[in-house]
Amino acid sequence: MIEPPGRRERKKAATRQKIADTALRLFLERGYDAVGIRDVAAEADVAVTTVFSHFASKEALVFERDQDFEQRLLRAVTDRAPHERLVPALRREIRALVRHCTAEGTAPVRRMIEGSPALCQYEESMQLRHAQALASALAADPHLSRSVTACQATARFTIDAYALACRAADPGATVDEVFRMIEAAWEATTP
Repeated sequence: MIEPPGRRERKKAATRQKIADTALRLFLERGYDAVGIRDVAAEADVAVTTVFSHFASKEALVFERDQDFEQRLLRAVTDRAPHERLVPALRREIRALVRHCTAEGTAPVRRMIEGSPALCQYEESMQLRHAQALASALAADPHLSRSVTACQATARFTIDAYALACRAADPGATVDEVFRMIEAAWEATTP
């Protein structure tokens, strides 16, 4: 049984969320490049060091759910039922994540990211890290028995499915189309 977080953990999480929400609001109001960490700290009524204790960089403020995203993908692999096939589990998780990135009100954030070279570069490095973590989880699963290359390619295509769907006119259809290709490739690598 998982114990609920204690008061200190809840307070830290609330402070982190307040900083992230404040930063995003300021970025959208004034423009990403026009807002500095000091502006975010002042508006959130915290010290600059507090901002940096929760976020490693200004870019990380925009992608505040980065760790949650990665953990959800890893759990789709590690926590699936013994009889559940891998690709449908990954598809289901990517669909849920895409619903979040395409929810009402997210278009201004996507435009901000795409309009900033620093945010695009950060997003790309973040996606590479997610793909590496997912590939490691796939390779470590003794029930999957695929080559390292197959695990790396599947992980990369899974992350790309998310990225493509978040920008697509029909996100669900995009996820389904890419995952049909992923499933065919995954099945083709069966030992």
